[in-house]
Amino acid sequence: MELFDVYPLYDITPVKGEGVFVYEADGTKYLDLYGGHAVISIGHAHPTYIKAISEQVAKLGFYSNSIKNPMQQELADKLQKASKLEDYALFLCNSGAEANENALKLASFHTGKSKIIYFEKAFHGRTSGVVAVTDNESIKAPFNKDHNVVRLAFDDTEALENELKKGDTAAVIFEVIQGVGGLDEATSEFYKKASQACEKYGAVLIADEVQSGYGRTGDFFAFQKHDIRPGIISIAKGMGNGFPIGGILIDKSIEAKSGMLGTTFGGNHLACAAGIAVLDVLMKENLMNNAKELELMFKEKAAEIPEIVQIKGRGLMLGLEFDFEVAHLRKDLLFKHKVFTGAASNKKLLRILPPLNIKKEHINLFFDALKAELKRSKETI
Repeated sequence: MELFDVYPLYDITPVKGEGVFVYEADGTKYLDLYGGHAVISIGHAHPTYIKAISEQVAKLGFYSNSIKNPMQQELADKLQKASKLEDYALFLCNSGAEANENALKLASFHTGKSKIIYFEKAFHGRTSGVVAVTDNESIKAPFNKDHNVVRLAFDDTEALENELKKGDTAAVIFEVIQGVGGLDEATSEFYKKASQACEKYGAVLIADEVQSGYGRTGDFFAFQKHDIRPGIISIAKGMGNGFPIGGILIDKSIEAKSGMLGTTFGGNHLACAAGIAVLDVLMKENLMNNAKELELMFKEKAAEIPEIVQIKGRGLMLGLEFDFEVAHLRKDLLFKHKVFTGAASNKKLLRILPPLNIKKEHINLFFDALKAELKRSKETI
């Protein structure tokens, strides 16, 4: 049987990971500054993570949500402590798309409305509801286009207010810092007014923290910088360090009813073991502070490179915007210098999403490679 060919693949086959590096079978070593789409939060093969999963699978890997699983409550308690958020409840699922689907469904249940507002350059997932609120028509099938959605310009308070005034909006969903869209972040004023308008007109504010959450920006959640309180917060990527896990944090004002949400695999024992280990490492090794410190170093070094016209993002969710399209640069960094980086819908942007336990020496390795490649490119013109 052939694989369904939907992924453009690099001719690279990692077989081992350790810290911020991945290795091929012949020992070829790559610096991982992309973390598999920001999934690797505490580094490849972290000993605490390996121990937690190994010990749990030896006891009980899975049972359904028809029985009690105290590990779910342990994860919820540690998440509350790490995030410093009070009066939220946790629903566990398996991925970012599933988290956002459940967020939209729950907002619709809560408000009795169906319309969702989203923003230009947004990416919220590929399943039916969330691809409808993703700003990429090429990945929407006809089936996905029947949802009641409205796209607005990011950071346009007046347009948002005018749409909410109609009174038929269930939710406004947004990424505080857009990932695939190119690391754009609106102003604090916009987020605060969006929050106020949602409260005024009876809509739920959904913060998609799938990529920006779990300490990646230096705060536990990116929205915390803007002093707002979303009704629902979606989480996933860095939550399990590679193990499939996601969830939504739900404000206590939204009432739970039996059967309104459900999942077979969500919150299983192995997923909880992974999630608990990530939170333990994140806090014990002070990785949020590391993200803040290395952001400063990264931006200082990037500012020395004239080809970089803008440095975007926060913490270790960063983007380097050049005065040229970066597709060839990414390939040269990967194949010539053995450095993984990421792309965005902005063709001139290089995305940097490394494990949060990256060190200064690894940042230096990247900039040495980047400068060498930019110099080589100039000399061949």
